Amino acid sequence: MTTDATPGTDPAPNPHATEEQVKAALTDTKLAQVLYHDWEAETYDEKWSISFDERCIDYARGRFDAVATEEPLPYGRAMELGCGTGFFLLNLMQSGVASKGSVTDLSPGMVKVALRNAENLGLDVDGRVADAEKIPYDDDTFDLVVGHAVLHHIPDVEQALREVLRVLKPGGRFIFAGEPSTIGDFYARWMSRATWFATTNVTKLGPLQGWRRPQEELDESSRAAALEAVVDIHTFDPDELAGIARAAGAQKVATATEELAAAMLGWPVRTFEAAVPPEKLGWGWARFAFGGWKRLTWLDENVLRKVVPPKFFYNVVVTGTKPQ
Repeated sequence: MTTDATPGTDPAPNPHATEEQVKAALTDTKLAQVLYHDWEAETYDEKWSISFDERCIDYARGRFDAVATEEPLPYGRAMELGCGTGFFLLNLMQSGVASKGSVTDLSPGMVKVALRNAENLGLDVDGRVADAEKIPYDDDTFDLVVGHAVLHHIPDVEQALREVLRVLKPGGRFIFAGEPSTIGDFYARWMSRATWFATTNVTKLGPLQGWRRPQEELDESSRAAALEAVVDIHTFDPDELAGIARAAGAQKVATATEELAAAMLGWPVRTFEAAVPPEKLGWGWARFAFGGWKRLTWLDENVLRKVVPPKFFYNVVVTGTKPQ
């Protein structure tokens, strides 16, 4: 099957959803995806400390190298599925993984920001608003398809991977990173909820009220969290995710996992940052957060990986190829 792209017909972003739309989205996963990610698009990079400098270039390339075989680089044309603001593909392109890129997302707001980021970086990138279960590109278009933290948002993951294989050229590779493991998601959410509860209640106390965000901002964060619970559909056991990829028709399927101790720091840190005014957190906090994450990542990769089963790590990476 061939699905032709029709540039110029993509919908506009909707960063200010009405209360009625939010209520409807609670029972409509794809509407929730659009509303939540349009809502977050303009502040997403700041929220998740996304950048397009050496720090994130190295991070993205590390996820790629964790499962990629020694194939000649760069790939000719690459696509990112569920691109968000372009974090994964744009940083991979800067590291020399691909020469030309296409960004796709169900959220018009995210595609807009990703294309703006690509333009600012001087990268050769086009973009489309796209449903992962029906990708609007022709068969055999791409040499590489990548994604970061996207598969767990897609209702039918196997169908999405079939579409990925359709648009890949024969022998082309896909790599999806940043997918939550079932066990990792459990402890990450528990720590996030505990951190939010503790921070928002302690900052009600007199001496600490200056550390409390305005109530309307906290309420908005709570509404966003309600949508987030709808858009986060799946968690994955690494072996089960590999099985889904094989069922979709992929060959040379492999998985890797990462972040255990680092995730146990990262989730409380991100939640705390969302609960207090940003001006309260200076460069000292940033150095603590990033330095702590790097040290614990070293611990994960050099010690814990050797003794802890893969399913206990937070992130899953999966790769495979299209049959020749």
